Amino acid sequence: MLRRTVTQYFVTASQNALLGEQQIAFGSTALSFAQEWLKPNASTWDAEGIFPRDVLKEAGKLGFGGLYTREPYGTAASRLDASVVFEQMAMEDPSTTAYLTIHNMCCWMIDSFGDEATRARLLPSLTSFERTASYCLTEPGSGSDAAALRTTVSEDGKTLTGQKAFISGAGESSVYVVMARVGSGNGPKGITACIVEGPQPKALTFGKNEKKLGWKSQPTRQTIFDGAQVSALLGKQGEGFKIAMKGLDGGRLNIASCSLGAAQRCFDLAVAYTKERKQFGQRIADFQNTQFRLAEMAGKIHSSRLLIRHAAICIDNGDKDATVLCALAKQQATDLCYEVVDQALQMHGGYGYLGDYQIERYLRDLRVHRILEGTNEIMKHIVSRAILS
Repeated sequence: MLRRTVTQYFVTASQNALLGEQQIAFGSTALSFAQEWLKPNASTWDAEGIFPRDVLKEAGKLGFGGLYTREPYGTAASRLDASVVFEQMAMEDPSTTAYLTIHNMCCWMIDSFGDEATRARLLPSLTSFERTASYCLTEPGSGSDAAALRTTVSEDGKTLTGQKAFISGAGESSVYVVMARVGSGNGPKGITACIVEGPQPKALTFGKNEKKLGWKSQPTRQTIFDGAQVSALLGKQGEGFKIAMKGLDGGRLNIASCSLGAAQRCFDLAVAYTKERKQFGQRIADFQNTQFRLAEMAGKIHSSRLLIRHAAICIDNGDKDATVLCALAKQQATDLCYEVVDQALQMHGGYGYLGDYQIERYLRDLRVHRILEGTNEIMKHIVSRAILS
């Protein structure tokens, strides 16, 4: 009884670290939603490649479609609030939660940099998930070099031509936040943030739905613009790179939060399994090697959680070091949490490799978190540059 009490205290203390009553309430609501809507369906969505539009609408009813979008169109929550929501939802389905974070980032960009007419026209249907949004930055030839993009928008800001790659929600979304260049050249200068709305049958088309290791509940397609009509600009021409980088600060925290939620769930499963499973006449949990591994996993989860929440607080406070801290949190959390999930699978032995035990799905979903929103190698570059400047 004492052991159970101490264990529960540790888990609760870790999960509530740096949180106030509001964040704890947000997290409780998000976990209840995830258990009702995501948990029963996640394996089927993964196996059949289903984009759960109706369930996203249910999330919209709780304000999860525009968490840090301002009132009257959104929930006006803090980045710390949002990180807790994403963490809790990812405990049941990292893939669908990851798409929800991308949609939230698009809403925030429209809210923060769109004019009032654009905000009033687009945000009500987006934050309710009546419509979905996709973020278009990466191109086939640019990868991590976001400033090297070649997609162009006309001088008058009305038409867009080019290709984007690895676009989550492409083909399902009807609103696309696109980073494009005005004129020729390279580097961040001249990049402009544009809104393209579908359908535009000839001017806005899509490649095949990519076959992926994970993230199978959300489609990923190449997105092709051939003179597509731009419905609005975000900010002024030439400000797009700055907008993209501000969006990525939050995006990195969001994806780190998804890794954290998945790692927490897999850790919980590993603890339960090692207490039940017996080998050589004793529980796996009674072997010292297992105990040390669980302690290491708990440390990785807790340190990741503290990094994420500290970075979220810095964004909320407008801290000048927020970008570096978000990069550090993203790199550390996505690496460490992937290690936790991999170790949880190892503790399950052959059963961990089976779909019935869930962990293999979490492992597949989390692998891409170390690549997107800037690879973890790029995150290390951002952090080391700040250290040496």
